[in-house]
Amino acid sequence: MYRFSIAVIVCLPLGAAPSPGVNKRLAESAEVMQEIMQTSDRTVPQSLLDRSQCVVIVPGHKKGAFLLGAEYGRGFATCRAAGAGWSAPAAVRLEGGSFGFQAGGQETDVVMLVMNERGAKRLMKSQFTLGGEASVAAGPVGRNLEAATDAMLTAEILTWSRTRGLFAGVSLQGVTLRHDRKVNEQLYGQPWSTSEVVFSGLEPNDAALPLMNLLNRYSSRPVR
Repeated sequence: MYRFSIAVIVCLPLGAAPSPGVNKRLAESAEVMQEIMQTSDRTVPQSLLDRSQCVVIVPGHKKGAFLLGAEYGRGFATCRAAGAGWSAPAAVRLEGGSFGFQAGGQETDVVMLVMNERGAKRLMKSQFTLGGEASVAAGPVGRNLEAATDAMLTAEILTWSRTRGLFAGVSLQGVTLRHDRKVNEQLYGQPWSTSEVVFSGLEPNDAALPLMNLLNRYSSRPVR
């Protein structure tokens, strides 16, 4: 299984304080995770969450931003680190591709589980395309262990969406995931990439703690 080794905890100079929008997005990411996991019959299967290497959450965003090549949404990625639990969240952007389920302007939340070492290495790149450089599949919902096992074996990344309360697996073929250096600079004082945040040993800021606590709560594997 893929693990990140963190040798030191880095002390960084303070940069610009995170904007209210960044802290709000962290809070919304935690809300998305909690609400989805509390829905007993339409949830991310526990077995998949327990086996995942990384989690990506992009909280609600609107159709108004969805033009070809435009930025669809911003969120955060966090990965397991050997002996140190979940890494501090790294800011990411979701761009391009086709979001047919977003027609009509409703807000949509996106959740991704990175299931293996190959997928985790893709996530560390400055950008990659789902369904192109990384195999992606719509994630199963509920507590169907057979479906969860099959999905885990056939894709590097599993994806779900939630629109107007409906949570379902969705294939994000052609969507590009990029790191967001501008937001990482606000959070950590340096315009770091996803891999640099994950490997840095940074402590999450106060706004990120609810998300980290939820991941600790809902994953049965010890992370701290």
